[in-house]
Amino acid sequence: MKNNSEISVSEHEALIKVLKERFEKNKHRHEGLDWSKIQTKLEAHPKKMWSLNEMEQTGGEPDVVAYNKQTDEYIFYDCSKESPNGRRSLCYDKKALESRKKFKPKNNAIDVATAMGITLLTIEQYQELQKLEAIDLKTSSWVKSPKDVRELGGALFGDNRFGKVFIYHNGAESYYAARGFRGCLKV
Repeated sequence: MKNNSEISVSEHEALIKVLKERFEKNKHRHEGLDWSKIQTKLEAHPKKMWSLNEMEQTGGEPDVVAYNKQTDEYIFYDCSKESPNGRRSLCYDKKALESRKKFKPKNNAIDVATAMGITLLTIEQYQELQKLEAIDLKTSSWVKSPKDVRELGGALFGDNRFGKVFIYHNGAESYYAARGFRGCLKV
């Protein structure tokens, strides 16, 4: 990930093109929404474009999944079929990373998401995304874990197996090559 929060004009144009094509190709994710309004909103928020670019560069394939009329925000989720490849093999958070004595992962999901300017999907958001289309058929994704679960050393993740969406628990310090995280960005 880059450490600044701006993308070049050429990166911006390329990202807008990718996002528009994905939007038009996946209308089932955002019925009734108008791309021109979304693009206008994106043009007004360069830092959000940087975050979307980070989502794209790490394999998330971000797309609009909702619009909140009350806050006037478009909501983007990572919609890649499997957990984003560039965000796997991460434990849950910094506390979990620090607790590992050996074989530490390179980073943790919460800090990576924060650095990208996004948040982990909540359980509810993850389940909403699964209703739009089946994801994580071979991988799994960390989801924002409740405080009480985290205080006991655990963290939650989800996947889709046997035609069902499952939310599981694991030690927050665990990490696997097939587990990453999906993000949410509001613009």
